[in-house]
Amino acid sequence: MAAAMPDVPAAPPAALVAVAVPPHFQSFLAFDFGLKRTGVASGNRLLGAATPQATIKAEGDARFAQVEARIKEWQPDALVVGVPYHPDGAPHENTRRAQKFARQLRGRFNLQVFEVDERYSTTEALASGARDADAASACIILEQFLRSLP
Repeated sequence: MAAAMPDVPAAPPAALVAVAVPPHFQSFLAFDFGLKRTGVASGNRLLGAATPQATIKAEGDARFAQVEARIKEWQPDALVVGVPYHPDGAPHENTRRAQKFARQLRGRFNLQVFEVDERYSTTEALASGARDADAASACIILEQFLRSLP
C-alpha cells in the first residue's frame, strides 16, 4: 500500500460516505456538538442555505431538552451532525463523542441523522469573524451538507 501524500487531503472516513437523502427531505437542523456548547443551524434544500440559531449551552439531559424544543419549533425532516477528525482523517475522542450524540439523536427523536465531516468548520467560522463560532460552525456544516445534495 502506498503512503499518502502529505499535501493531499485524506479521503473522508468510510462512515461519512454519502448516504442517499430522500428527495422529500427538505428541511434540516444541524448541530456542531461540543461538551459545553452545541451550535445549531436550520436550513432547507430549496435555498441551499443555513441560518444560525441560538447555541445550546447545556450538557446531558438539559442539552436534549433544548434539542427537543428546537425540533418541535422547526419540525425538520432530518438532522445533520458535524463529526470532527484530525487533518489526516484519523478519529479522536471528539469524533466518538459526536458520533454518540448522533446515535442519541436518532434514538430519542426517531429522525434520520446524517453525519458530515466537519474538519476546520470552527477555524473557518472564527476566521470569518463570527460572533457565535458554534452557531456559525453549524451553518458551515449544514451548507456543506446541502451542497452535497443532488
